[in-house]
Amino acid sequence: MKIALSGADSGDGTLLSQMKRTLDSLNINTQVMKDGNHKLAQEVDLVLVTGGDRGILNYFHKVVTDSAPVLGMYESDSTGFLAQLEIRDLESATYRLKKGDYEVDEVFRLAVNVDGREVEPVLNDVAVFPSKSAMLMEHVLRISNKDVWHDNSDGIIISTPTGSTAYSMSAGGPMVLQKSQVFIVVSVNSIDNTRRPLVVPNDTKLEIADIVSRYHCEVVLDGSSRLGIRKLLECNKHEFSAKLVRLMGDFSATSLIAKKVKLAGDLLSMPPSAKLILKTLEYEGALSQRDISTRTLLPERTVRLSLSHLLKGGYVKKKMFLRDARQRIYELRI
Repeated sequence: MKIALSGADSGDGTLLSQMKRTLDSLNINTQVMKDGNHKLAQEVDLVLVTGGDRGILNYFHKVVTDSAPVLGMYESDSTGFLAQLEIRDLESATYRLKKGDYEVDEVFRLAVNVDGREVEPVLNDVAVFPSKSAMLMEHVLRISNKDVWHDNSDGIIISTPTGSTAYSMSAGGPMVLQKSQVFIVVSVNSIDNTRRPLVVPNDTKLEIADIVSRYHCEVVLDGSSRLGIRKLLECNKHEFSAKLVRLMGDFSATSLIAKKVKLAGDLLSMPPSAKLILKTLEYEGALSQRDISTRTLLPERTVRLSLSHLLKGGYVKKKMFLRDARQRIYELRI
C-alpha cells in the first residue's frame, strides 16, 4: 500500500515527519507530497491530508488533475465536516485502511474561469462580492448562454452539493445531498424579494456577467482565495472529481446534514456579534482579537465578550501566535 502525506505541517515542522514515521513503522510505503509534486497524487493508493476541512479544500485547489482518494485529518481540539480522522488515531485507522475497510465518495468540483482566465477549481463554492461590504453589485446570471435574471444584490454564490451546507446555506440556500448532480445558485440579499435560490443541473454552463459596482469586485474561492474580477465569471463541472474516504460506519450525507442542522439550532441562541465573528473566522481563517475587530468593525470590548461566549461553547479555539508569543489567535473548532 502506498500513501502520500499532504497539508499544513505543525509550527515546528514535525507533524508530517511524525506521521511518516508512524506509517513506516507499520510497513506502509509513505511519501510526503512537496509543493508542486502533484503527480504523486496519481501514483499512490491514498492521500492523507492534514489541516481539517480547510486542508482538504486547499488540497483540491492545488491538485487540478485526478487524485487518489483523500482522507482528511484534524487535530484533537477540532472536528470537521469533510475531515474524518483525528491525527492521534492514525495508527489504529491504518489497519482498516490496509484491509480496505472504507468507502470512497466521489463528488464533483467546479471549474472556474475569471475574465477569460482559468483559476483554481473549488470543492465547496465560488462567490462574487464587492470588495467593500454593504455595497450593491449589479450582475446578469446566464445559464447555458440564456439570460435568467438581471439582479442587484450584495453578491452571488454558486455552490456544489458538498458546499450546500456551508456559505450557501448561511445565505438561505437549500441543503443538498452530496452526490446530487446539481449546482446551487444563491443571490445574497437581493433588492428583488422574489429572488429565490436556484437548483440547476451540473451539465450546464453558468455565467455571472456584466458585473458592476461602485467598488471593484472580487471572486472568493471556497471562502479563502480572493482575486479581482472585471466583467465575467464562468463555471462548469470540473473534469476530475474529488474522491473522499469515509471511515465511519455511521457517516452519511444525511448525518452531515443533521450535524449542520444542530449547529444552525445552536446559532439561533447566539448574540449577533458572536454569529458575525464565527462567519468572519470561517471565511478569513485564524485571526487575532485586533484583526477580528478590524474586519467586523465591532468594538474591542464586544469582540472580547463574544469570543468568551464562543470559547465557552466550544465553537472556537485559542492558540499562540507563532510570530508573536504575546498574541493569541482564534480559529473555528467546528
